[in-house]
Amino acid sequence: MNILIIGNGGREHTFAWKIRQSPLCKNLYVAPGNAGTMMLAENINIGVEEFDKLKLLCLDKKIDLIVVGPEVPLVGGLRNYFEADPLLSTILIVGPGKEGAQLEGSKDFSKQFMLRHNVPTAKARTFHAHETTEALNYLETCTPPIVLKADGLAAGKGVIISPSIDEAKKEIREMLEHKKFGNASAKVLVEEFLNGIELSVFVLTDGKDYVVLPEAKDYKRIGDGDTGPNTGGMGAVSPVIFADTLFMKKVEDQVIKPTVDGLKKEGIPFQGFIFVGLMNVNGEPYVIEYNVRMGDPETEVVLPRIENDLVELLVAAAKGDLSGKTISISKEFAATVVLASGGYPNAFEKGKVISGITSDKMSTLFHAGTKLQDNNVVTNGGRVMTATGIGNTLIDAVKQAYGMAESIQWDGIYYRKDIGQDLLRLGSQSSS
Repeated sequence: MNILIIGNGGREHTFAWKIRQSPLCKNLYVAPGNAGTMMLAENINIGVEEFDKLKLLCLDKKIDLIVVGPEVPLVGGLRNYFEADPLLSTILIVGPGKEGAQLEGSKDFSKQFMLRHNVPTAKARTFHAHETTEALNYLETCTPPIVLKADGLAAGKGVIISPSIDEAKKEIREMLEHKKFGNASAKVLVEEFLNGIELSVFVLTDGKDYVVLPEAKDYKRIGDGDTGPNTGGMGAVSPVIFADTLFMKKVEDQVIKPTVDGLKKEGIPFQGFIFVGLMNVNGEPYVIEYNVRMGDPETEVVLPRIENDLVELLVAAAKGDLSGKTISISKEFAATVVLASGGYPNAFEKGKVISGITSDKMSTLFHAGTKLQDNNVVTNGGRVMTATGIGNTLIDAVKQAYGMAESIQWDGIYYRKDIGQDLLRLGSQSSS
């Protein structure tokens, strides 16, 4: 098959790495890709929202399967564009259409969807830009900390946890009146704070049937000990020690099945990934959010643990043929550490020359914000690389990831030093 991956992050490099292992993959292309994907595939310099150019690329390269990495082209209707064109309509696509993508594209839509289908979630109310006074009054009735969520896409940064009512009032004014997140915060959800441990569960579905991928836990905040502002994610581990068989059975029965059945009942076709952001509250799963694609950096610990031919599963999902398919998951642990530009998630410089990249031992060093410039690999984003370690224990995986991270250098490199430490502490407590 000729396969096209759309995107340019660590997630897309990991997909390229896994897809390239399949005997079904003949030619592999990534648009636009990065300095890592070009070692596995042909990079094509086309942006993820340039649908007309993607069309010409697919016709020129005779693409059979498209795997959409990021959310923006899905919310923007890439699938709808392809399905409406007779020349493109036979191409298999992994990723939902505009209607299904609302699960991520609108926090209000996804919240109402959860409520309609009895998916456990935090209580919330939505306020529009002209309802600032009502929002401020409602905050008076809330118990801090208070969660504020921009309704639309905000690159993973549209969620604010306010420690006090006064702080929440200040933030909601910034979001509703001053468009802190642009049009994404034209509507804002005020949500109750759930006290628990967060994890991510990933599902590949054809809209009727599904397979559950390995779960993961990511680390959103910039600083050690979960301090500082939220980022797109600074690391991840899989499996997650507290996601035992009993908990995952609850997730499947109370969250996954009602979600897939709900899409079917509402007549929303969905061939692709559903990322379920969960909070484990005293052993009970509550949904924080849905995403309609794989997470980043979670993909970097999830895909290495899948033993199946990934292309077989992707084709089955895209064809509506997942019934009876099973997934084989390695018992090994995976941990990934995100190597970021100094200053991220605020202002940072690009174009720093990266050293320490070697071939063999770095097979799970996944590039994100990188590019090739004057024969050097240079930084080209906030999150630059992810170093993924694989081991028989979480300690082994973490040690390997940090060993890889320490060998990479550029001016201003930054990464958290505590990825996985909370789960290691949890494991030592539960075994004592």
